[in-house]
Amino acid sequence: MAKLIYMAIASLDGYIADVRGNFDWAAPDEEVHAFVNDLERPIGTHLYGRRMYETMVFWEGPEAVEGQPPVMQDYAGVWRAADKVVYSTTLSEPTTARTRIERAFDADQVRGMKEASERDLSIGGATLAGQAIVDGLVDELGLIVVPTVVGGGTRWLPDHVHLDLWLVDERRFDNGMVFLRYA
Repeated sequence: MAKLIYMAIASLDGYIADVRGNFDWAAPDEEVHAFVNDLERPIGTHLYGRRMYETMVFWEGPEAVEGQPPVMQDYAGVWRAADKVVYSTTLSEPTTARTRIERAFDADQVRGMKEASERDLSIGGATLAGQAIVDGLVDELGLIVVPTVVGGGTRWLPDHVHLDLWLVDERRFDNGMVFLRYA
């Protein structure tokens, strides 16, 4: 059975975007980007909310990697190779290959996807991931902590959830970021 993994890059105070919706402070350098590429390489399916999907669509087009460093070209290939499921009531058609739209998040359907998949699944977007966490679907939480405090914005984890976790992996990067993986 595949795992459902929620991974985020967040400020030290736990936000994936600041109060203005900006997350440019979280841009990974080449070392961190290569690490993320390797984390995402085994993912077979990404589950996204509409806003996260619209952010990630960038990686579909050739302009995403034209003239960019090899680490970004590699990520575009990793992203394009995975299937995508987008949960949206407003999108009528996907704008990327290997993508389907679902109108509502269904915990039983996601459980079935985990049982049927030979490759792990990831979930992206704080709102959608929060729902999956509340539903008990997320098997691993991965966090890259940015040594920045933004003071507010979009939290990476939902409120009012208690989880007892154990640390299964960690890594420090030269730029001061730290990766933590919990099960």
